[in-house]
Amino acid sequence: MSKRVVITGLGVAAPNGVGIPAFTSAIKNGLSGIRHDAQLQELQFSCQIAGKPEITEELKSQYFTDLELRGFNSTGILYGVIAGMEAWKNAGLPLEINDEPDWDSGTIFGTGTSGIDKFRESIYKIDELQTRKLGSTVVAQTMNSGISAYLGGKLGLGNQVTTNSSACSTGTEAIIMAYDRIKSGQAKRILAGSTGDSGPYIWAGFDALRVCSSKYNENPELGSRPMSATAAGFVPGSGAGALLIEDLDTALERGATIYAEILGGNVNSGGQRGNGSMTAPNSNAVQRCITDAIHNSGISPTDIDAINGHLTATTKDSLEIENWTKALNRKGDNFPYINSLKSMTGHCLSGAGSIESVAAVLQLYEGFLFGNTNCEDLHPEITTLIDPAKVPFKTFNIDLNIIAKASFGFGDVNACILLKKYKNLYE
Repeated sequence: MSKRVVITGLGVAAPNGVGIPAFTSAIKNGLSGIRHDAQLQELQFSCQIAGKPEITEELKSQYFTDLELRGFNSTGILYGVIAGMEAWKNAGLPLEINDEPDWDSGTIFGTGTSGIDKFRESIYKIDELQTRKLGSTVVAQTMNSGISAYLGGKLGLGNQVTTNSSACSTGTEAIIMAYDRIKSGQAKRILAGSTGDSGPYIWAGFDALRVCSSKYNENPELGSRPMSATAAGFVPGSGAGALLIEDLDTALERGATIYAEILGGNVNSGGQRGNGSMTAPNSNAVQRCITDAIHNSGISPTDIDAINGHLTATTKDSLEIENWTKALNRKGDNFPYINSLKSMTGHCLSGAGSIESVAAVLQLYEGFLFGNTNCEDLHPEITTLIDPAKVPFKTFNIDLNIIAKASFGFGDVNACILLKKYKNLYE
């Protein structure tokens, strides 16, 4: 049984806005969430700026009990629960405590790691022969599926409850997995998303690889520069995004707000062959991922109005644009509009795909395209491929019909999804 699949709820904990109202205002107004990080400076990182959601103790208490917060030290689970619970409530779904689980609802909520700070804390205790002082929640906080387990318990989910992990494509992949499960009739709704921990123990490896921005430590808001000629590497970020994915018939029955429709998508890998590697994309695989996603969605490349790119502010930005032009067979002034959220949030790693997908859905639903910041000096390799006007610097209102969202990750993995403005009947 093939069903139409829609998005009925949104939630976010992003560096530039926690909660949908704050996040929407931030992306419309080009508000950056990238700040100086004193801990990174103290630890002598080359990159001393980062994007982290600002979470107050009051906000924590809205989602966790005092008992749950005792010994709690997992930013990824914190961000994921806040975003996931917001999406559930935003979808108009009840928070009930019943004897029976909700068999029709599940969650696919990805992450790269879980509770890295809790791991560090535990290692010290073990080395100091204090194993009995680890606490009863250390496993739940550090297992990779901790985020889906926490959400599953808080919401009483009885369908699939799992965590996927595919580096920076994790969030977009989770949405596609949820779409597939609902379209096949195995669930009525899935809370899909991803989260990423914050802090030096997550970001140190990237700093050691020299792929992070170190030239803008005194000007944090200028540090993340996707598509810019003066891009100097990505700014590490963190946070979570969540989307309530639902069977259209079920959504209509309960009178839900429908933010967008998912037409289809695709995931693949370049196998680290050709020009692909552990850290670089195989261009043929990227292009194939995009073209297969378009085919699976039943549309033409010319139907795409805008792209929300992966675009990290590294040397691979120009290659990504080239891959899009080849996959779509569109360039110059025939190329769709394109933007990158990372100029405002940094690269939120495993949380990036879902946070950026929330932004893509908001653009469809509210009829705007957010501007790219810090790239007024577009890279010349990009301007030879597409019309600079297709990289807007300022937010403007526009009636978008279809947005393509793609994410690419370490391990040469790719994910692309096609989102459409919801209409009762296809036009």
